Amino acid sequence: MSAQGSKEFWLESLRADGTAFRANAAEADLTAPVPTCPGWNVLDLVHHLGGVYRYVGVTLPRGVTSRPDPEVRDRAYTQDLPPAEHAVAWWEDQHKHLVDLLAALDVQMPAWNWAPQAKVAGFWPRRMAHETSIHRWDIQMALHGLAEPVEARLAADGVSEVLDSWLPAGRRKGPTTRHGVVQLVATDVGQEWFLRLRGEGVALLDTATILDDTDPHEQVVAAGTASDLALALWGRIGFDVLDVAGDDSLLSALRVG
Repeated sequence: MSAQGSKEFWLESLRADGTAFRANAAEADLTAPVPTCPGWNVLDLVHHLGGVYRYVGVTLPRGVTSRPDPEVRDRAYTQDLPPAEHAVAWWEDQHKHLVDLLAALDVQMPAWNWAPQAKVAGFWPRRMAHETSIHRWDIQMALHGLAEPVEARLAADGVSEVLDSWLPAGRRKGPTTRHGVVQLVATDVGQEWFLRLRGEGVALLDTATILDDTDPHEQVVAAGTASDLALALWGRIGFDVLDVAGDDSLLSALRVG
């Protein structure tokens, strides 16, 4: 599994962003809209994130790599959701159960995931840390109109997760017809990524030599903080907040949210 953290790092992030999410949910008007999740209000966001936790909590302990029955996901996301007055306490219970489960697991235990990654339990602490950090940002934006950036090291790993898991799995929201080379640069952590778009396919690259005059396709370089890069890939902010040189239309093909 290509990743830039450890179970302990992701659990620390899951706890910290979870604490911030709960604090904001507790003071929120749960009927308030969430501008960065069109069509959702805060209660929908609480239900969604709690449902994600519940789904992982049910499916991860199976110890098998087969895909869960879709009905299990539907039940976790939609059934027995609490009313507004009990939603935050319910979310807190789901979060605690998930953290306890992930803390105790063997990361090499067989476990299903939807990505082109090793089918082991270690996929899920990473995924849950990023799911929580993005939705922590969403709820802060809903309440305050501004949000704390994603922690830099977590955000850099979040960029990597989009590139090594979401895009290869075909989970794109952007166009799948673009061809060219993209370079992303996280200026605050001194990290960069190279990616070749091949229509519906993508390839991560490990060398800068592809950014030369002989490449026949369009190219773009986008630089900014790791948080801004991750939030742009997730569709939370525009790519125009980055310093962009080249064909900026390629960047839309990287969006997964």
